[in-house]
Amino acid sequence: MQQRKVGKYPFSIDVEGAKPIEAVLVVGKTEGKTLVVTAGVHGDEYVAIQAVRELLNELQPQKLRGQIILVPIINKEGFYEGTYLVPEDGENLNRCFPGSKKKSVTWRMAHALERSLYPKADFLLDLHGGSPYETMTPLVFFPVGAGKKVQELTRNAAQKLSLSYMVQSYAKDGLYSWAAQCGVPAVLIERGGGGTWSRVETEACKENIYQIMSFLDIIPYNKQRQIPVEIQDAHYETAVSRGYWYYAKTSGTSFRTGELLGRLEGEDGCVQQEIYAPYNGVILYHTHSLGVTEGMPLMAYGKVCSK
Repeated sequence: MQQRKVGKYPFSIDVEGAKPIEAVLVVGKTEGKTLVVTAGVHGDEYVAIQAVRELLNELQPQKLRGQIILVPIINKEGFYEGTYLVPEDGENLNRCFPGSKKKSVTWRMAHALERSLYPKADFLLDLHGGSPYETMTPLVFFPVGAGKKVQELTRNAAQKLSLSYMVQSYAKDGLYSWAAQCGVPAVLIERGGGGTWSRVETEACKENIYQIMSFLDIIPYNKQRQIPVEIQDAHYETAVSRGYWYYAKTSGTSFRTGELLGRLEGEDGCVQQEIYAPYNGVILYHTHSLGVTEGMPLMAYGKVCSK
């Protein structure tokens, strides 16, 4: 029998006509599941990037079962320039799945990630956070509509995480959501925001990774500080024009049917948009910027799932 090569092994994910994406394979002592952990799809979401950076130093391969593929910063140029876009072509990587070898660099990055990571993953964990203009409650998105097996497995995994909400998602064009469409169980965790990172959020993000590792029987981890509330019927509101944004409810707060959640005013003070609650629910995240442009996210909210 061939001896297992336990250890940490850096490797590159080649992107045609662009710089490769750096990754690390951590091989455990015994056979087991393969977890893929990605961060930095958006270069300005810092909690996840720092968490994976620290986790790389903390992990001890001899104590692991199976293996972990860690991708600390996918959009490295965006990280250094402080933007969620890929600077080379101005695209949002998380809107470029499925990828394409025939399009610009961001689409080729998506294609390379699919080709390199999806076939190896028993489970994929994509780490994100709120944009510099967003305030966010810690949450996890899990896919619905990607098949019963994927849905139930990811729901069970989400229930093991210490965070506020687990949100049913019908998205299909992101790194994790396209993985789910391809039959790979995957979830997306959101932590942090406002263009900052903190020691508390970084430690909480690492804890979430350990909880997924434990769920996959890669390493024991039995701590769970809170159980997430499941959210259905999530709504994502965007600005109909540029103007002044006044939010009436903040991230993590509840509301009742008919309540005003926020309004958008033009430069003349006339109301351009009002958002009223269609049901009783909670705010998942909101934009805290006063000035917004057309199409900019304003807030997301959802309904607590009744079981």
